[in-house]
Amino acid sequence: MTEQTTLAPLSSLSPAELEDFLETQRTAYAELRGHGLKLDLTRGKPSAEQLDLCNELLELPEGFTDAHGTDTRNYGGLSGLPELRTMFADLLWVEPEQVVAGGNSSLTMMHDCLVQLLLHGGPDSPRPWSQEESVKFICPVPGYDRHFTMLASYGIEMLSVPMNDDGPDVQAVLELVKDPAVKGIWIVPTYANPSGGTCSQEVASALASMETAAPDFRIFWDNAYAFHHLTEDEAKSADIITLASGSGHPNRPLMFASTSKITFAGAGVAFLAAARANVDWYLGHQQYASIGPDKVNQLRHIQFFGSADGVREHMARHRDILAPKFAAVDAALESALAGREVANWSKPSGGYFVNLDVLDGTASRVVELAKAAGISLTPAGASFPKGLDPRDRNIRLAPSFPVLAEVETAMAGVATCVLLAAAEKLSGVQG
Repeated sequence: MTEQTTLAPLSSLSPAELEDFLETQRTAYAELRGHGLKLDLTRGKPSAEQLDLCNELLELPEGFTDAHGTDTRNYGGLSGLPELRTMFADLLWVEPEQVVAGGNSSLTMMHDCLVQLLLHGGPDSPRPWSQEESVKFICPVPGYDRHFTMLASYGIEMLSVPMNDDGPDVQAVLELVKDPAVKGIWIVPTYANPSGGTCSQEVASALASMETAAPDFRIFWDNAYAFHHLTEDEAKSADIITLASGSGHPNRPLMFASTSKITFAGAGVAFLAAARANVDWYLGHQQYASIGPDKVNQLRHIQFFGSADGVREHMARHRDILAPKFAAVDAALESALAGREVANWSKPSGGYFVNLDVLDGTASRVVELAKAAGISLTPAGASFPKGLDPRDRNIRLAPSFPVLAEVETAMAGVATCVLLAAAEKLSGVQG
C-alpha cells in the first residue's frame, strides 16, 4: 500500500480494500493480545514519581504551632489554618475570609454542600431543596463521572448540555434554567475533565449573571485542575466569585479545590471558596459534624510550600513528569489514526485527561477489545449521566499513572482497537 492509501479515510475504501484492512487489523490485534499486557488508563491518579515529589511532607511539620500560636494537635479551627487559607486565596483569586481549608477531599466538601442544600436550603432558598417537587441539575457532557453518580444517589434529575472548548453551552443553559426546579450546574472550569477545555471569562460571566435562574441556583465550580498545567502557557481560571458578586448573585458559585493531585492524593487538603454568606452557611452546618480539620496536616503543607509561589514551582515539577505522557498519547493517536476519519481527540494544555471520540457506535467495542488485550480503560459513556452516551463514541483516557513506556505501549494498543472496531463497524461485521 502507498502512504496515501494508508492515510485514506476508512469510509473511502472499496469493499475489497476494507476487507483487507480489517484482516490487517485483526492480525495486529492478535499480536497485541499475545503480548500479555496489564496496563491501566482508567483513572487520573498521580504516578509514584509525582508522589515522590512530596515525600518531604512525611518529615513535617517542624514543631506543631502555627504562625498564630495555635497548637495544631488540638481541637478547633473549623475554617482551617489562616496561613494556608491565605496561601490558597492567592491561588484561587479570592479573599482569605472566603476560604475554608478542610480535610483531604474536595469531593466530600461538594457532597456536604449538596446534602445541606437538600436538608436545609441555602442562604437564599425559599425552602430546603428536598421540599421541592423535583430537583434538577445541569450536567455539561462529557463531564466528571463522580459528579453524576453523586446526583444520581439522591435521585436528582440530570440534564445534559454540551461542554464546549470555552465552557458549557450558554444558550442551552439559559433555556434550562427557566425551569425553577433546575437548582444547579456542575462545572470543571479549568482543563475540564475529560475534554481539557477552559471556561472563558465570557461564559463564566453569562452563567454568573443569569436572571431567570432560581434564586438559590448554585454553580458547583470544581476547580480541581486550576494549577495543573502541561505547558508554560498557563490557562487562567475565570474569576467566578467576583463575576457573581458584581452581577448581584454573590451566593451563586461554590468553588472547590484541593491538593489531592498536588501533594498526596489521599492525604492532601481540600478547599471551599465562596461569598461570606455561603462560608458562614457551610460552617454553620459543619460545626455539627466536626470540631476541626487535620491541622497538623495543614501545617505540614504550609511548611512544605512556604507560599503561593511555592505551589506554582511545585506544579512545574509535576508538569515535567506529565507533559511527556500526554505528548505520547497524541503521538500514538496521530501516527495510527490521522486521516482515517474514525476518531478525534483533545490536545489538552493542562489537567489529567485526553478526550477520545471514536466512530459512533464503537466506543463500547473499543473498551471491550482493549480489556481483552490487557489494557484497562474507563468504561465507555462514563463521562455522561448514568453512564449513557447516546452516540456510544466517547472514551476518557487517563495517562498520568503509568510510566512513560507503558503509556506508549498502551496507546499504540488503543489505536489498534479503535481501528479494528471502526473496520468492523464499516464492514457490517459483528465484533
